[in-house]
Amino acid sequence: MVEVPEIPIQDRVELDAKGSAVIVVDMQKDFVYPDGKLAVPTAKDTIPAIQKVLAKARAAKVPIFYTQDTHRPDDPEFKIWGEHVVEGTQGWEIVDELKPEPGDYIIRKTRYDAFYGTPLDEYLRLLGIETVVIVGTVANICVLHTAGSAALRFYKVVVPKDGISALTEFDLQAALRQISFLYRGLITTSDGLTFR
Repeated sequence: MVEVPEIPIQDRVELDAKGSAVIVVDMQKDFVYPDGKLAVPTAKDTIPAIQKVLAKARAAKVPIFYTQDTHRPDDPEFKIWGEHVVEGTQGWEIVDELKPEPGDYIIRKTRYDAFYGTPLDEYLRLLGIETVVIVGTVANICVLHTAGSAALRFYKVVVPKDGISALTEFDLQAALRQISFLYRGLITTSDGLTFR
């Protein structure tokens, strides 16, 4: 039995809309829907919270970025996880409930980290972004690596905990601990997040 250190949860986080962006990590059919090739059991449950975050962001004109995990049929990552989100397949698509809108950014990534080999950092810099709000799946994999990469580039990181999911509760708590403790991210909820 391992005791999980207390993870501070902020009841309210108010962000400057002009310096903030939302990153929706890998909410794709293979990960979210129960019949997906690498389904995360609680991913579908996070959709309402993510919708709430997106509605607040759109109302405040906050830029929204969607990451789309993208693999070719011969990707070496399949030796770890099996085949999933192959480019052009139905499972690769972002879920219907969270479809991007015109003006949103789509970042196709080939590895866990949304900054690795993508133009994400360049876009954020051009927009004058200082804070990223991260939601999506999988908490201890692509969400954590993206949060860590953002923090190492000195972006402030905010994670609404009801907007992320993992394969196990342990993995979820481990990710929240790392984001909070190691990267000094703020953990809140979709209700607690506001843009001004």
